[in-house]
Amino acid sequence: MKKAVVIGATSGIGKELARILAEEGYAVGIAGRRVELLEELQAELSGESKFQRIDVTDLPAAMGQLEELIAEMGGVDLVVISSGTGFIAPELPWSKERETIDVNVTGFAAMANVAYHHFSERGSGQLVGISSIAAIRGGPAPAYNASKAFVSNYLQGIRCLVAKSGLPIAVTDVQPGFVNTAMAQGDGLFWVASPQKAAAQIYESIKRKRKHVYITKRWRLVAWALRIIPDIIYNKL
Repeated sequence: MKKAVVIGATSGIGKELARILAEEGYAVGIAGRRVELLEELQAELSGESKFQRIDVTDLPAAMGQLEELIAEMGGVDLVVISSGTGFIAPELPWSKERETIDVNVTGFAAMANVAYHHFSERGSGQLVGISSIAAIRGGPAPAYNASKAFVSNYLQGIRCLVAKSGLPIAVTDVQPGFVNTAMAQGDGLFWVASPQKAAAQIYESIKRKRKHVYITKRWRLVAWALRIIPDIIYNKL
């Protein structure tokens, strides 16, 4: 039986992905801040499952808790880091910028670090990070866009380490566009996918051990446009 841990499984993409993995025969470890939601999800999952409260901003406790969950499961084949936050606030309050950095940068790196060391010791595995299309370029939520660029680049860095080690460790960078979750904020949203559809496409990328994937697939067109639009136009969008 394959085993997976999903961090940030209390809502949105992480929750739906945990459901899919359980349906596909994985033993699933679910983690997040809200215990009551973890308990509710565990009751829904088919097959073997465990849960662990992890607040990724509470370091180094969070790293130890992830290590405990992995050990309790007897090791895992897959770690998905889906926890994340972000805010659109034109007044740019530092409290929200700091929260975004704590979760999306420091918290992400800490969880990825634990996963990398586990897979290195195990000799194989797959790390999946949920980044964003926002990683491509800065935007009106400066800390959010920058933090997602960090996620994608950190995953690329781990992929470099893996290549040098020669170990069969897959690293998958997932960059979703708009998904119908609490993270989808602001006016003018388009091509908004359901969490279920997004999770289904992510699972397909996991099975294929893809290095990078846009969710949903049509967002590759937006990614291309974001890279070539001049600042004079982009800044007014």
